[in-house]
Order: sequence, then structure tokens, then C-alpha cells
Amino acid sequence: MEIVYVYTKKRSEFGKQCMFSDKNSELIVDIQPNPEYLNDYIEKNPIHRGIQISQEMSEHEVNTERNSVDVKGINHTEGGWPKDVNPQEQDQVLRFRKKVEKDENYTSTMLNLGTVSFILASVIHSFQTMEHFIKQNNAVDIYEPYFEDADMIEAEETPSAKIVNVFRDPYEVKRGVNHISWYPEDSSKLAAAYCITEFQAAPANTSSNSLIWDINNPNNPELTLMPVSPLVCVEFNPKDSHALIAGCYNGQLALFDRRKGSHPVDTTTLEHSHRDPVWKVIWIQSKTGSECFSTSTDGLALWWDVRKLSEPIESMYLDPTKKQDPSAAQGCYVLEYEPTIPTKFMVGTEQGTIIQCNRKGKTPAEKISGVFPGTFE
Repeated sequence: MEIVYVYTKKRSEFGKQCMFSDKNSELIVDIQPNPEYLNDYIEKNPIHRGIQISQEMSEHEVNTERNSVDVKGINHTEGGWPKDVNPQEQDQVLRFRKKVEKDENYTSTMLNLGTVSFILASVIHSFQTMEHFIKQNNAVDIYEPYFEDADMIEAEETPSAKIVNVFRDPYEVKRGVNHISWYPEDSSKLAAAYCITEFQAAPANTSSNSLIWDINNPNNPELTLMPVSPLVCVEFNPKDSHALIAGCYNGQLALFDRRKGSHPVDTTTLEHSHRDPVWKVIWIQSKTGSECFSTSTDGLALWWDVRKLSEPIESMYLDPTKKQDPSAAQGCYVLEYEPTIPTKFMVGTEQGTIIQCNRKGKTPAEKISGVFPGTFE
């Protein structure tokens, strides 16, 4: 059953124009005051309100979380060998090659390879011939100088540099990079020493690890160095790129081998190490490639053989008075030497003095061959 209600209205009953006319005022309602309501009246205290014409604005900043990216690759240097053949063993490789050469299909395969080489040589010859005929049509010299008498103006470009990669400290407490050492073979890697050098300024949860980075992969470090104390400086061995010597904040030296993991393979003993942080350590140009020397703000220069780090092989006080007096020694921040003259080196001290030293000097005066003060009157 369908329920329908139809409502109809004539056209004359809606849409009629309103006609207004003047009329005197008329009292519709007259409400007299009630005295009883006076007791319910509450006087409102004054309220002060301020109005600002300017619009209210808000600012919001959003920073997306950094996604952790991992890059993995495969270095394929030797392939095509069965599982039972070790390509590092020459005897196994020679036996396998002789076995393959005795195969009856070996000769036909080599002939086919020779045919491919012949086709490739023919294609190269065709390109060379085509290039020769193309050069015959070069009738117009596009490099002809039209203004020989004009002065040549060389364009000077403003020196500039751009950021290629950013290697960020992955740990929660950010630390400063005190030293960087480049990989000696192809500069594809760098070792960075991280440390907060301000005395007792590092929080309790500060990491003491340092990192080795691949310059093509800024997402994850290639290797994490885990010393007993934060590293202040680190250097690759120029003769053995797997070895690194590092100076620690507690005065010790640590020897790392990238092939043996993140932990140091050997460290100097506390009683024979520096008393202050090791600010600089350098490998010495020697036959064995195992000698280095270090300096610190304790005023000592120590020579080491990394094959035996239990004690230094030689020591020298950086005394500008040329008396080898420990009380007059000055702390060192900078150390450098010329590899062609490994017995002589120069240091920069806390007081601004540059001291020229000779390791093979027999007397205290010969060990300090020159002093260059850093202050001028």
C-alpha cells in the first residue's frame, strides 16, 4: 500500500508582493516591575578585557625521521671455477686447466672465439675508414680566429667547493672529529677520531668508538674502532694499509688491524705511556714500517715499535732550554717531520713555541737544535 499525500496551493496564495503603510505606534505588552526580583539582583564587578587587532598566527616545524640505509655489494674478482677448485692455489688451477684443454670441445670453442675477434676487428676497421671520409668534408675551419689582434681576456672563476657527502656521528651524544687520516692506497676510505677533549665535559653515556668511512657510502661506517679510551688522533700505516696507530685520551697508544676486527690488537702499558692525551702520532719512514713516534701535552716525545708496545724504544723531553729538564718541558699539540730526514722533526707547543729536534743528538743541546718563539715584543 503506497501512502501518498499531495499538498496543493494556488498560485495566488504565495509570492504575493508585500505592501507596507505608515501607522502610529501601538502598545502590545506592558510588564510592570516586580519589587521581589530586586533581591535576586547581583551587581557585576568590572571586567578588563584586552583586544588585539593583529591576527593570531602559529608556526610549526616538522622534521622527518632519518631512515637507516644499508648498502651491500659483492666484489667479484675470480670466477668460473668449480667449488672443488681453489683459485688461490696455483697447483689446483693448473691441473684444472690441463683437464679442460684435453677436452675435445676445447679446440672448436677457441676457434669460435677467434672468429668473434675477427668480426670485431673488421667493425673497428670500418669505423676508422668512415671517420677518414668524414674528415674529408671538413672544408670549413670552425676554429678559425677572426680577431687575431684582439686582446685575450681570461675568464676568472671564483674558487668554490660543494658538499659531496656528509658523514654524521651515528651515536646519540655527538662528539667532535679531532683527526682524519686518509687511506694510503687510493683515498677511498678515511679514519676519523671522535673525542670530546674538554676536561670532564663528556656525559656518562658518551661513546668512545671511532669510525672508518668509505667515501662512497655515508650511510654506515665501514668499520667501528673500539678502543679502551676515546681516540684523539689516528693514522694509517703507509706501508701496511690494514694497520692503524691511534693516540688515546688517557695517554695510551692503540694498534688496530682492520683484518682482525674492531678491537685493538695491542696497546701500550699505562706506566710507560703519556700522562696526558696523545695529540699526535706519526709513522716513521723505516725499513720495517713498524716504527712510529708520538707527542703529548706532558712534554714528552716517545718512539715506539708496534711489534713490541710494552715500552718505548726512545724518549725525549721537549725542553726549549736544551737541558732535557722534565720541569721545563712544554706540552705539544702539533708534530711533523720530513720523511727523507726521519731523524729530525718539529713540534708546536702550548706556549706557541716551535721546537726543532734531532732524534740522534748525543747531548741535550744537540737534541734540541732550534727554538722559534711564537711571541713578539
